[in-house]
Amino acid sequence: MSARAAGGGTITPMESSSTRRQATRRKLFEAAVTLIAEQGFSSTTVDEIAERAGVAKGTVYYNFASKNELFEELLRHGIELLATSLQEAADGAAARGGTRVDALDAMIRAGLDFIARYPALTQLYVAELWRTNRAWQSTLMVVRERAIAVVEGVLREAVAGGELSEDIDIPLTASALFGMVLVAALDWQSYQPHRSIDDVHASLSRLLQGRVSGHP
Repeated sequence: MSARAAGGGTITPMESSSTRRQATRRKLFEAAVTLIAEQGFSSTTVDEIAERAGVAKGTVYYNFASKNELFEELLRHGIELLATSLQEAADGAAARGGTRVDALDAMIRAGLDFIARYPALTQLYVAELWRTNRAWQSTLMVVRERAIAVVEGVLREAVAGGELSEDIDIPLTASALFGMVLVAALDWQSYQPHRSIDDVHASLSRLLQGRVSGHP
């Protein structure tokens, strides 16, 4: 039998089960990223993840075959959220009639918003970038490329439209912009928390306008 939905429709048992599983996986993601950022991957146990998420230990293994798989899915999930935020910011700038440099600026703000919302995930991602002995190293490279590809796309459009010089190294510039936002945001949250996100964005925006577009 189907249950009534709030909007007057129905929720089938399959839909209800899928929704519950998605909610459980979100809890596990949030619990895992917070614990791993706090104490490291090796020191974090499945028991702790389950306890933090408020679920049984068996629920973790029902959703993920291992702690490694949970971590890899965590990386994919987080970077996909970031990449989507960046693309939406760029599309929004274009819809408002802005330039591609305006789109890059909007992406900087979207990146700061994302990091402010998910600081533990960002700290974890940055920490793992420096490790070379992890089983998920290839996954880390894939998710990094997913986010940077969004920035590269806007840079290519800017070059094609004559907004930026054809001499710029697009892959390196995209990595530099991505890294600038990551490092500046983490420094802001760790050492300059008194500054507002608007203030931080304004500083990075000036850097973008003066050093990338060539327009002071």
